[in-house]
Amino acid sequence: MARPSSPLSGRSVTFGENEVIVSKTDLKGIITYANDVFLRVSGYRESEILGQPHNTIRHPDMPGCIIRLLWQEIQAGREIFAYVNNRAKNGDNYWVFAHVTPSFNGRGQVVGYHSNRRVPFADAMPKVEALYARLLAEERRITNRSQAVQASLEVLESDLRRAGVSYSEFVFSLSMHTQLSATN
Repeated sequence: MARPSSPLSGRSVTFGENEVIVSKTDLKGIITYANDVFLRVSGYRESEILGQPHNTIRHPDMPGCIIRLLWQEIQAGREIFAYVNNRAKNGDNYWVFAHVTPSFNGRGQVVGYHSNRRVPFADAMPKVEALYARLLAEERRITNRSQAVQASLEVLESDLRRAGVSYSEFVFSLSMHTQLSATN
């Protein structure tokens, strides 16, 4: 299946605060499981999405450097939290607060990846959107895709160094809700 061909609609959709979008992939990012919430929000039928690359739902306004960072972390056997802008089959977009983890077999080897996505924290979204706009501007400035993603990753890493925080600390600093839950 090719990437969605419907034009971007300009509409945002969401899902319930108590709902969780769940998907699993193999080591190459091919979807092996999608729960009912994933299917409903993305607009895909199970038969359409299983066996497809997870980036099928990536919105074109999602900075590639965040995706690269996500892959670096999970391929190294670490979990990551990230705000992600996804694209539904019909061109709508939907933001998620993603928790992506490697899945291990009994010998401790990574055999796939598991992602739980919740509704993003509203108070974090203006900060996320501003950062992602800066990162996208950097990526769009350079025509070579790999170099563009690397350049925006360097912008992000520079911001993190200047703030003296890791990416995870940064993500959790964006919302008062995550700050409170981290202290409880």
